[in-house]
Amino acid sequence: DDFDELVVSNNDVVLKNIAEDLRNRLPMEAMFNSEHQAVEKIHQHPLAMIHVDAFLYDDDFVDSLCEEGKMSRSYCTECGSYKTASLEFISHSFSLMELKFLYHHVLPDLTGKVVVDVGSRLGAVLFAGYLYSSASQLYGVEMNADFCQLQEMMITKYQFIDRIKVVHADICTQASLLQKADVVVMNNVFEYFLDRQEQARAWEFIACNIRKRGSLLVTVPGLKESLSKLQTDIQLGRWVEELQLNYDVYMEKDIDKEALEQIHLYKIL
Repeated sequence: DDFDELVVSNNDVVLKNIAEDLRNRLPMEAMFNSEHQAVEKIHQHPLAMIHVDAFLYDDDFVDSLCEEGKMSRSYCTECGSYKTASLEFISHSFSLMELKFLYHHVLPDLTGKVVVDVGSRLGAVLFAGYLYSSASQLYGVEMNADFCQLQEMMITKYQFIDRIKVVHADICTQASLLQKADVVVMNNVFEYFLDRQEQARAWEFIACNIRKRGSLLVTVPGLKESLSKLQTDIQLGRWVEELQLNYDVYMEKDIDKEALEQIHLYKIL
């Protein structure tokens, strides 16, 4: 047990080192100029919003940045006055806590299994899958060349090349990869990067190709929420069954249960 604990905590350290490496290579908002549409959508959001990557910046880190005046949790509603409101934070990555929840409590033993992360971005799901699971192969599919390059740098530096592969592509060109996947992960994957018509097309493609009976789909947010504003022919009841998760497995007081409750697990019928 002591040895197992040591391995787990060492894996935490490796992930934190990767996060530090990535922080040093990215602007604070962890977005590239090449993400035009996502940047625009965040600016157009009805609520004041800021992108804070949860893999790179946990709550304690954000607090320290706020103390240093490098970041703020609030904004002025009338410039120059004391009228302030809370900023809404959006992340396109899982935090370390969410990654550990995903691999230790959401997913079963992945020995010999293939995991596909749709929109792998910084590679957090891939790196955590390498360290926290026995998945035989972890594929990240990412449209943005800048993020693919970053992931490749980390894969090489941390010697993950034997089990992780990054595919620079639109997921809608990857039918065979989706068809062979045992687990597909989709975290805030389309809403900020595609218009509604493109989102509907992408979801139709996903539903058509993730068909391996008994395979698993992890989404943030839930499928009903993602599809509610889109016009698709997807019949969820014929495609997936949602599996109930225990969000109370963490006993620590600082756990963000609200974040964990955004994670949904489905079994393909």
